[in-house]
Amino acid sequence: MSSLLSPFSVREGPCDRRLGPSSACHQRAAAAGLASPAAHERTAAEARRTLAAAAVGGRKITHPGKAILAGGIAGGIEICITFPTEYVKTQLQLDERANPPRYRGIGDCVKLTVQDHGLRGLYRGLSSLLFGSIPKSAVRFGTFEILSNPMRDATGRLDNTRSLLCGLGAGIAEAILIVCPMETLKVKLIHDQCSLRPRYRGFFHGVSEIIREQGLRGTYQGLTPTLLKQGSNQAIRFYVMNALRNWYKGDDPRREMHPIVTAMFGATAGAASVFGNTPLDVVKTRMQGLEAYRYKNTMDCAFQILKHEGLQAFYKGTVPRLGRVCLDVAIVFVIYEEVVKLLNNVWETQ
Repeated sequence: MSSLLSPFSVREGPCDRRLGPSSACHQRAAAAGLASPAAHERTAAEARRTLAAAAVGGRKITHPGKAILAGGIAGGIEICITFPTEYVKTQLQLDERANPPRYRGIGDCVKLTVQDHGLRGLYRGLSSLLFGSIPKSAVRFGTFEILSNPMRDATGRLDNTRSLLCGLGAGIAEAILIVCPMETLKVKLIHDQCSLRPRYRGFFHGVSEIIREQGLRGTYQGLTPTLLKQGSNQAIRFYVMNALRNWYKGDDPRREMHPIVTAMFGATAGAASVFGNTPLDVVKTRMQGLEAYRYKNTMDCAFQILKHEGLQAFYKGTVPRLGRVCLDVAIVFVIYEEVVKLLNNVWETQ
């Protein structure tokens, strides 16, 4: 009988008497999901942020708008850092064996350029690449995300074969829309500055003169090798980057990648693309130079190089290109990933 008359403890009644029936029941109702509208709104906002953050952490999806913006920012920063190596690479590729060659190597090219034009000489032609690098990276990453988002599994994982195809599509898109006209103008401007009497006074003057004399077609010289180069470039880079990312994350797609890890993987992907398609880059450069008229088409250009300069000519400029591309791809992927993380915090997308 005494046990029946004893007061209920917290665990014995539906509500805690010491807290009061209304207070205890409110706590249990909240635990059951009957919280206030404000709490529901906070929960929903947190869920949206988590879903957006999964674009980087779990690699679920990245909104194409974020990819375009982050890619453009990454491309602009990268080209300002790496342009001198691109300048040296282009100079060595244009320095044909039959001229005879003016430069004895990378160091000699840098030395003579600085002697003739000062340190600013290593940045001649930067404007043409800067104006093109921003939209190029924007188109590349935007296209890749558009193509890859529907191909990802429930965890956001993209298999390696599909990443290869998406990279190929991204490379073709950037080649047609941005890279071919940009690279043609860059090569013509750099080649012009190497002549004894340069014709072009600057980027805009050079562009206007090229279009006036050759029409828009003059900015699309070497389209075929550019398509082959950019398509294979991005296919290799995204394939290697995605394979390394999948290997690193293993069974945990939300595992964070430190920027240093991203940079190492990006540099590896860049090196793979250099050894995979430098011959295409050499042919593309020759087809876009001021002496492109010497070649009937892409195949004729490759045949002439092989006939007169040998197989090793297809790998001219490999070392400076290797240094530039490894740095380029590492910087771009790091900045891209970090900008996407930042955008996920301030831009909510479905």
